[in-house]
Amino acid sequence: MKRYSIVRAGKEYIVQVDEKSIMKVSSRRKAMKLVNVAAGLLDQAPAPSPDEPASIARDPPEVP
Repeated sequence: MKRYSIVRAGKEYIVQVDEKSIMKVSSRRKAMKLVNVAAGLLDQAPAPSPDEPASIARDPPEVP
């Protein structure tokens, strides 16, 4: 589980994940919405299997 936080910097808000700044937005409401959406997406996504390497290979070309 990632730890999200919102930090105010002047008139803007910075969304942070585990102490790393990710995005700057103009309102706290937008920042809260982004955090909620990101947390929901992470809850839905299955965790990658540590045994299965990530695939970055291209799809084979289609031959007519």
